[in-house]
Amino acid sequence: MIHIPDIEKADRDTIKRFQEEKLQQLLVYLQARSGYYRHLFKSHGIASGSIRFLEDLVRIPLTTKADLQQHNRDFRCVDTTEVADYVTTSGTSGDPVLLALSGNDLERLAYNEALSYQCIGLAAGSTVQLTTTIDRRFMAGLAYFLGARKAGIGIARVGSGVPELQWDTIARVQPDAIVCVPSFLLKMVEFAEANGIDYRASNVKKALCIGEPLRGPDFSFNTLARRIQSKWDIQLFSTYASTEMATAFTECEHGMGGHHHPELIITEFVDDDNSPVPEGEPGELVITTLGVEGMPLLRFKTGDIVQPHYGRCACGRTTMRLGPVIGRKNQMVKYKGTTLYPPALFDLLNDFEEVENYVVELAADEFGEDEITVKVGAKTASAASDELMLKIKDRFRAKLRVSPRIVFASVQEINRIKFPENSRKSVTLIDYRSRQ
Repeated sequence: MIHIPDIEKADRDTIKRFQEEKLQQLLVYLQARSGYYRHLFKSHGIASGSIRFLEDLVRIPLTTKADLQQHNRDFRCVDTTEVADYVTTSGTSGDPVLLALSGNDLERLAYNEALSYQCIGLAAGSTVQLTTTIDRRFMAGLAYFLGARKAGIGIARVGSGVPELQWDTIARVQPDAIVCVPSFLLKMVEFAEANGIDYRASNVKKALCIGEPLRGPDFSFNTLARRIQSKWDIQLFSTYASTEMATAFTECEHGMGGHHHPELIITEFVDDDNSPVPEGEPGELVITTLGVEGMPLLRFKTGDIVQPHYGRCACGRTTMRLGPVIGRKNQMVKYKGTTLYPPALFDLLNDFEEVENYVVELAADEFGEDEITVKVGAKTASAASDELMLKIKDRFRAKLRVSPRIVFASVQEINRIKFPENSRKSVTLIDYRSRQ
């Protein structure tokens, strides 16, 4: 059974000293094992022993996703015979990146997600239903499977989609929780209502949600979460993770941000100039992995703009809490004088019952200015009306001060865009700006 680690209840100075010791161990490991970082240290005149404190990290150049793509093999610190599993990033924001995991990395991954289950109140003897795929080089499905095993939690591996199979499994297995993309819960509710399934009476009381945000910057539920809970009184838990950092920030029942596990990862927050932001201010998350053998990362830029929160949580943890992702740095839009991030658009679109699906397209006009087109699939042909278009435009103007171009398309056409062949994730944003 996994309990809250002592380091996650320690004071900030103790956590800092703990991480600095782990950092020094990592730097020695990278000097000995990593071709990429050994070259980086040499070319910038950095002696690994000179980086003693977390504040010293700023002396080390940042690692980018482009570095990881272009020099992928040089990041690997173990021989091929020591690789236990290969995973790739989803590729939704560029070419997928290959990562090699050792056997100990899989153990670390299991421990990480066992902590996630602990955060949401699951313990040995519970059962969880996994709607995340465990194949196709996907880390998340594997992580949640391994984490459940480590925590002594039973597993029903259903995979993505197929609401009928999800409900059949729920009826047969009676799991306590489900791991899923939150918008899929609405699909499950829709199927249940159409087929006379009393979903409110099911054994599922918790949902560990991945891939889509549930909360706004003030931690209140966003439109998607409110729509789910208006239908199904189920506890929703947000989580933030990425394949590169092999670590999750999962919120507890108090819903005040994803909890940092200092034994697994060091975090920094930087501005557009890659300088540290004032404490507590939003910035781009930069991570350094701890305890990774295969391909550890030092000062890796995630591209995600997030806000850290400090102070003891009511659950007893004293570690930093990570707020919802405000947006991806490379997806920021400057539209008619207003700066936007796509999640703000998604949240507004999720508020319309008449909208079945949508996709947001970003492009640049002939003057290099950002343009936004929202393709909307209405639930019925009659719903795709001038009245609905006006409602959407008015909502955008009221909340964001500007309204993008709205285009109605068939639900089938949008699904073809949202679910490209061989993609592990749905695509809600298409950014053409970098191609022009």
